[in-house]
Amino acid sequence: MSKSCATVLVFIVLVLGGCATLPTDFERLESHAFSDTGNTTFGKAVSARAAAHPGKSGFHLLGNGLDAFVARALLAHYAERSMDVQYYLYHDDLVGRLFTDQLLKAADRGVRVRLLVDDMDMAGRDLGAAVMDSHPNLEVRIFNPFSRKTGRLSQFVTRMGSVTRRMHNKSFTVDNQMAILGGRNIGNEYFDADPDLAFADLDVIAIGPVVEEVSTAFDQYWNSELAYPVSVLKGKPPTPEESKEKRQQLDDYIAKQSDSPYLQALRNSNLANRIRESRVSYDWGDAEVVYDHPEKILHGTDKTEYHLGPQLSPYFDGVREELIIFSPYFVPGKSGTKALTQLAERGVRVRILTNSLASNDVGIVHSGYSKYRKALLRGGVELYEMNKKLTRAQRKEKKGLGGSSTASLHAKSFVFDRKQVFIGSLNLDPRAVIHNTEIGVVMKSAEIGHAMGTGFDQIIQEMVFRLELVKNANESEKILWHGLVDEEEKTFDVDPYTGFWQRFGIGFMRLMPIESQL
Repeated sequence: MSKSCATVLVFIVLVLGGCATLPTDFERLESHAFSDTGNTTFGKAVSARAAAHPGKSGFHLLGNGLDAFVARALLAHYAERSMDVQYYLYHDDLVGRLFTDQLLKAADRGVRVRLLVDDMDMAGRDLGAAVMDSHPNLEVRIFNPFSRKTGRLSQFVTRMGSVTRRMHNKSFTVDNQMAILGGRNIGNEYFDADPDLAFADLDVIAIGPVVEEVSTAFDQYWNSELAYPVSVLKGKPPTPEESKEKRQQLDDYIAKQSDSPYLQALRNSNLANRIRESRVSYDWGDAEVVYDHPEKILHGTDKTEYHLGPQLSPYFDGVREELIIFSPYFVPGKSGTKALTQLAERGVRVRILTNSLASNDVGIVHSGYSKYRKALLRGGVELYEMNKKLTRAQRKEKKGLGGSSTASLHAKSFVFDRKQVFIGSLNLDPRAVIHNTEIGVVMKSAEIGHAMGTGFDQIIQEMVFRLELVKNANESEKILWHGLVDEEEKTFDVDPYTGFWQRFGIGFMRLMPIESQL
């Protein structure tokens, strides 16, 4: 490149960077979770349940997408004092609009609603967010926003290291008494409403002392200097006419969906009646909420005192018999591969479920994982990859919702000796561990550990491919994939359900120096 061309490029970057500024002249008002919510309906119900388990927290797993949405909708419906809502993605689709409707109705009843959303999914949606924010009981903040003065794409260059680091947290807390943590964002694919994609995902309802820890984490993000009121970003508040029109459009949309297969399925959920009648079963135990501090994004990646990783390390280090990992995006790197194989050499059974190339909705991540498969298998680690083809029973169930889906893993969970279980937003990849912020809960419960372990055992029998490392006649190594296809055992010698050019593209990306960003 000539010196003159380089000068022009530097000038363009500087000009774009100068345009990519954020508002500074505004008052940032702090607020905090309510602590006096014991007299709410949920407060009384939790107190009655917790009386027999002093100091312990209760947990109920949400593996079914319909139940996961029903739980959120009913908690919102019965909220009395507050709702604190934090998500990475918040789609403008059926589920997103149903969810928005619940937030607005809660605010209409006088519930204080605080909605904190990462900016990655909010392009072109400031007006809709500002309309929600204009409600006197509902406030919307955007975390680590892009500048509204220049294009987003250019900011990935001019603000590299800033906008490339995102708030991946997912939490939902009502009356500071009940919380939901896990892997789901807000969108059709996370709650069984997408006819073309079936995410295998996982959340947990939490009650008891652990909920205050979730609220403490939320307050840190809500009051962070990276959380911008949407009213500040938009600059101009919506007119009363705009607010009325948007609300009417939402009401009309919800009314048109009232007889849809998805809403009928929600109404038929068994969980709905159990929540209404306070018949949800909970497993009790000690627990710890682990999370990245929002300051992580403001500092270099070497400032690990703000990171979640060190909080989880003792659990990984303490494994003695078995480690089960659910990680849809799995890029262990050299250090992670070494640590996992050392566990296996020590006699720990290490079992990992991740996405196959065909089931992965972010294909580039697979390039960072596939290069370590042979080393992991050689070191005694058991690898399983999601089969994108649904079983016959799953296809029959999904057909009732109007589609024939493919499967993809989205649950993030680690099971330590079937005694302690992490469920949250954390993938085992550099983007999650080093760059983004995450949250989850470690539940110290043998009952939950047993349930998760048994669930894993069932999944690997029905829904995955087991990877095997074998030697060719010339002593070179290759991988075989063994799994069920329409209830019959089948073996593949290349990534199942992929074509040559797809595999070639992933192989090419493996050569690129991008692993630290995956």
